[in-house]
Amino acid sequence: MRIAHLRQADLNLLVVFTALAEERNVTRAASRLLLSQPAVSRALQRLREMFHDDLLIRSPSGYEPTPKGKRLLQELSTMLPRLDRLLSGEDFDPRAEEATFRVAVTDHASHVLCPLICRRVLPAAAKVSIEFVPFGGPTFDAIEKGRLDLMLNADDGYLPPHFASEMIFDDSFSCVASKESKYPGVLTLKRYMAAQHVGVGIWGELQTLPDKRLAGIGEKRRCPIWVPYFTAAVRCVPGTHLLATVPSRIARLESTNLSLRILKPPEVLGRFNYLMAWHPRMNTDAAHIWLRRAIRETGKALSS
Repeated sequence: MRIAHLRQADLNLLVVFTALAEERNVTRAASRLLLSQPAVSRALQRLREMFHDDLLIRSPSGYEPTPKGKRLLQELSTMLPRLDRLLSGEDFDPRAEEATFRVAVTDHASHVLCPLICRRVLPAAAKVSIEFVPFGGPTFDAIEKGRLDLMLNADDGYLPPHFASEMIFDDSFSCVASKESKYPGVLTLKRYMAAQHVGVGIWGELQTLPDKRLAGIGEKRRCPIWVPYFTAAVRCVPGTHLLATVPSRIARLESTNLSLRILKPPEVLGRFNYLMAWHPRMNTDAAHIWLRRAIRETGKALSS
């Protein structure tokens, strides 16, 4: 980590700059900082020398930031609260501290968790943004390199062993069939294996959970088509004899779709846990602890 310039800087000057930029007046800034007006003026001069820019210029309505001053104030609005929290050991406050989180999700989580997050988490987190991105092959590497904060996926056995993880809810599988199909409401293993299926896969040639469980009893289903999303699999079914095996919560979202039937699959498919996972270096980060708590509580609400 290169910090040559930081070693030469007085970080207290950044606090003075923030107060001046927000108050736009030396007297008010000095009162807020419990400093004398000459001390604030001297600090502004040092800031200008440090950044090689005027940063703040006088106008009839008070100090106005230069373009560089605007960029600096924007950066400091996030950086200084984080640094203050780091020094004090306080919890992350999503109402006062800006933060953007990047979370990789399958379409399962997108459909069942994201709506609850919008209703339950975001209203009390005015300064927080959550960017959900598609889960896929590069996800583990992105977590490793810090480009993602969290990932949400079924416990399919592919999670790197050194990642931290926690179960947030569990689910079962359901089969979705066209309304014209002749399948019974409860599928035997024999009937299930005789059908053709819409496969859902995000791992290339790695086995999905249903296929791993079938392989455990020496069976392999026939999938003439593969799609990357459960919702796409459901859309493939109407007007065909195909079966789509999807999480039951996804299937229930289609309960009013008159072109579909929801069937019970063979018992061998069982239930599965849905996880959030992250790199262990984030274990004690206050903002990340808040994010995990928010996801955990959303999962509990989903299960209640």
